[in-house]
Amino acid sequence: MIPLALDPKHAAVAVAGNGALALRRLLSLRHGGAAEAVLFADAPIPELKAAAGPFLRPALPEPEDLTRLHAIWIVDLAPETAIRLATTARALRVLVNVEDVPCLCDFHSVAEVRRGDLLLTVSTNGAAPGLAGTIRRGLETCFGPDWEARVAQVAALRAGWREDGVPMPEAARRIAAMAEDQCWLSCPKSAASPN
Repeated sequence: MIPLALDPKHAAVAVAGNGALALRRLLSLRHGGAAEAVLFADAPIPELKAAAGPFLRPALPEPEDLTRLHAIWIVDLAPETAIRLATTARALRVLVNVEDVPCLCDFHSVAEVRRGDLLLTVSTNGAAPGLAGTIRRGLETCFGPDWEARVAQVAALRAGWREDGVPMPEAARRIAAMAEDQCWLSCPKSAASPN
């Protein structure tokens, strides 16, 4: 697999599904910045319908809908429906993820920890998503909410250094020294070890 961080400002993404898993995926995409992620649902649960708002399309996608997308997540649909949608999307060169069916996935969703602009991800290439989730929970402990402010602090310093003409290797050295001096990478023992 090739890891990427996709900017939703430049990629049209959608979810096709009707239940709680589709809701989880839609909310994850929105949390990642895909405010206009479309939901295709022919029988959405009420919470999913509410979350989709004006981006709900009350049917499963047709080929012309798929041609407008770059990627689609297909969740909690009947296997034959998921296979048909995945096959059609692939033929139209749309990247496909059918949740929990690795052979139908062009990409896998990662377990993620977000702290402002800091994004940490874990993937097992779809082989062990439960393990990825366990690792993610450990990262949440090691990289707590204070990391949002740390990233903002470093970004502000870096912008100033750039204006002052500080070369990139020197800026990287300064950032590493700051992280070391302030023990930013010292993970709490309970998160780093089961003992």
